[in-house]
Amino acid sequence: MQIVIVEDDPVIRQELKLLLENAFYQVTVLHEFSDVADAVLSLNPDLVLLDLNLPGESGFDVCSKIRTGSNVPVIFVTGRTDSMDELTGILKGGDDYITKPFQAPILLARIGAVLKRTRRETEREPVRFLHKEVELDIARGTVGFQGRQIELTKNELKIMHLLFQRKGEIVSRVDMIEYLWDNQVFIDDNTLSVNVTRIRGKLEEIGISGLIETKRGMGYRI
Repeated sequence: MQIVIVEDDPVIRQELKLLLENAFYQVTVLHEFSDVADAVLSLNPDLVLLDLNLPGESGFDVCSKIRTGSNVPVIFVTGRTDSMDELTGILKGGDDYITKPFQAPILLARIGAVLKRTRRETEREPVRFLHKEVELDIARGTVGFQGRQIELTKNELKIMHLLFQRKGEIVSRVDMIEYLWDNQVFIDDNTLSVNVTRIRGKLEEIGISGLIETKRGMGYRI
């Protein structure tokens, strides 16, 4: 995990650097404070520690500029303790606001919490998939094509989800049955065939033909 420190006080800057390196983070320290947002974006870090009182422009402005090009988490680390400053920091796109003097264990815990939360959001599975102009919407439980949509049952949606996740690959019948079993839905081999037939019928209703290929003795592919 790479963290960028934007702090103009050399003593605090060095203190933060040593603290983070001892916690096994990769650390980059900015020493120049012109075009700070561009410098941060060019480094593509996992997190930014940002002071408010910087030469040239405020940390609020820097955060706003960062937000135009990235969702990288930003934690303000500042000596300004006014509650309105904290509110402004959050409204400008900050993920947390820590006042100086900070306690090292608390700062590290807050950094860890922000990184864990943002990593979970980043890794969250998409709810929409697109393949050959066919859109699968997991949230709505629908499949759409050229402006037309049709609803799928729970089993049908799970089968389509697996096929879209592995588009271009042959998904074995065993893999499909195990996938549904792991999700507390048991279907046997014959029931799988029935579900695939129903899915094909629904796809044809909205003009989709030949999307699901049967590979005899192997499985299915889209």
